[in-house]
Amino acid sequence: MRPYVIINCAMSLDGKLALTTRKQTRISSEDDLARVHKLRNNSDAILVGIGTVLSDDPKLTVKEKYLDLNNEKVKNPVRVVLDTFGRIPKNANVLNESAKTILFMGKGQKLNFTLPQNVSVYECNYSDGKLDLREVLHTLYALGIRKILIEGGSNIIHTFLNSHLVDELIVYIGSIIIGGNAPSLVDYPGAKSLEETIKLNLTHLEKIGNGILAKYKPEIIN
Repeated sequence: MRPYVIINCAMSLDGKLALTTRKQTRISSEDDLARVHKLRNNSDAILVGIGTVLSDDPKLTVKEKYLDLNNEKVKNPVRVVLDTFGRIPKNANVLNESAKTILFMGKGQKLNFTLPQNVSVYECNYSDGKLDLREVLHTLYALGIRKILIEGGSNIIHTFLNSHLVDELIVYIGSIIIGGNAPSLVDYPGAKSLEETIKLNLTHLEKIGNGILAKYKPEIIN
């Protein structure tokens, strides 16, 4: 058994997630940010890779101002970080006391500092620098996590999609163009044939703010 896995991201019209410096930039409209924070509030966990932590230092918490507090209470999901070689900085925002954090590291890897009490570490098998995602998901399911929201980065998004471990892909397409060698929705060498492409089924499309929200279901789900 594994949790239900949702990938949520915002990209430019030309498919970029960040600037050419790899620094995150505002793509979502205010209306879309409200959608994102409601989605966070209804998820058991938010998952990112260490690359996102190092480049953006996100808090991965819910902002009250985007919720209808008459009907919703803020409940920050568990923050999950995939960090094969223990590169996370001791002052990273995801380690603060705003929410619980689970850190997945490769077996035998160590940190050179003591973590706060709200952070748990689980060792995991890995190969070619990548953690065994099925082992990660099974561990999270055993911990009571039933819905996971993946928020990046592009390498993590590709790895989950390519492993057929995604139930839903939600993309907000902002009305900006970034260009250059900025990070794209997925980070991989690319398909050399139609058979190698990741195929999706479009299930929903709507205009939000000055952008478009698209929802997809992968054709193959394990």
